[in-house]
Amino acid sequence: MMRFEHTGLSGVYLIEVDRLADVRGFFARTYCQREFEVHRLEHNSVQCNISFNCKRGTIRGMHFQRYPNAEAKLVRCTIGAIFDVVIDLRKDSLTYLQWKGFKLTAANRSALYIPQGFAHGFQTLMDNTEVFYQMFNFYTPESAGGVRWNDPVFGIEWPLSEIIISDKDRLYPDFDGISL
Repeated sequence: MMRFEHTGLSGVYLIEVDRLADVRGFFARTYCQREFEVHRLEHNSVQCNISFNCKRGTIRGMHFQRYPNAEAKLVRCTIGAIFDVVIDLRKDSLTYLQWKGFKLTAANRSALYIPQGFAHGFQTLMDNTEVFYQMFNFYTPESAGGVRWNDPVFGIEWPLSEIIISDKDRLYPDFDGISL
C-alpha cells in the first residue's frame, strides 16, 4: 500500500510507502496503477528518466510542457536528497501561482505526484544526488518551457544559497502570465 497525502496544491500528492519489514530489510510498493486510478491520477507511465547531480546546491528547473503535450510526473530521490518545488500555472486553479517545496530523500523514499499544468524543479541538498522521474506523457521538445527559479512573482525560498544552474534555466524571462 501507499499513502497519498494532499499537499494543499490541487492535484499534487506526497506519496509515502508502507514498508513490510523483517530481519532482511523491507519491501515496499512504489507504484500501483490501481491505487493511482482510485485517486483519479494519471496512471499510464510512458517514460522514465534519471537526473544525476554531482554537486550540492544544483538547481534544475523550473520546467514544464505546454498543452497538448503537458506532462504529469512522479518524482523520487533515489540517492541523496533534494528540495523539490512545484508551481501551479493553471489559471483556472484555486492555487494559481502558488508554490510548495518538499524534501525528498533516499532515506524517506517519498515521492511527489505532479499533475499537468505545473512547473517543476529541485535543488540538491547533497553531493552525488540522483532523481528518478516516472513520466505520464512523452517529452516533446517544442512544447518545453520554463519559468525562472528566482522570479519574484513566485518568491521560492530555496534552502541553500550556493547555486549551480545551467544558463538555460538561469535565463528564463520574467513570468508573463502564461497558463498551462
